[in-house]
Amino acid sequence: MNTFTLFKHSLFQFSDLYQAKKMPFWKVILYVIFLSIILTLPITKQVFTILQDIKDDGQKIAAKLPEFKVTDGKLQTQNQAEGFIYQTNSIIFTFDPEGKRSLNDVSADSVGNAISLGFLKDEFIVSLPDSGAADSLLGTNQFEVPYSKGTLDGLNSQDLKQALDEANIPFWIKLVIFIFTLYPTLINLIVNLLLITIGANLYSKLRLYKLRFFDCLKIVTYCATLPVIISSFLHFINLTFDDSFLIVFVSLLIFFLAIRKENRHQSPLV
Repeated sequence: MNTFTLFKHSLFQFSDLYQAKKMPFWKVILYVIFLSIILTLPITKQVFTILQDIKDDGQKIAAKLPEFKVTDGKLQTQNQAEGFIYQTNSIIFTFDPEGKRSLNDVSADSVGNAISLGFLKDEFIVSLPDSGAADSLLGTNQFEVPYSKGTLDGLNSQDLKQALDEANIPFWIKLVIFIFTLYPTLINLIVNLLLITIGANLYSKLRLYKLRFFDCLKIVTYCATLPVIISSFLHFINLTFDDSFLIVFVSLLIFFLAIRKENRHQSPLV
């Protein structure tokens, strides 16, 4: 029996899944990766949606920018343009050529998961949401780029608007995001499959089925197909849905149905 046949049985014919014990272990590993990809799809879709929202919001903000240019370590505007604060769903933007605001002021504007950006008189500021992720990965969630360093020297409103209009997410960035999302999903799925296998192996011993631990693991992997698909679908509706219990519980139920045709040991005589 091949992988595709077992996949079909995992959706419609649970009683034949016991034959998964005959599958080579490397194919089972590939199938676990396949299931992880299914679980990763709604998460990566959400990430790409957020990135697109940031791009769209950036274009809205750029349309409101007055003429400016970074030169001689200062943010210089035409016609004494006034500063403003503009908020979208993903960005809280500060434009302050008069020097009225500081890094702490811009960071304090942050609400929820919004990113705070600021073109201040002497520096450009990025403040990420205070979720702990930035601190653990980057050491801080606040970044300052002083104009005096020359990194942004010559930047002007027209260049910024053109860059935002032409901005697209490169394929390699999408691939990196997908891989980074896939890794923790794969680890979590492996942990859940091992938990299911422990319960399944205990059940098979109590029922005197002739199944080893790795036999149970192979069968359980295919039994998890339908729960994984259901969980992925529910994640598209609600990204915060905790799928671990659903996958473990439903996979065990399917395992109980899958091994009914399996041979048993003879009961010891009393």
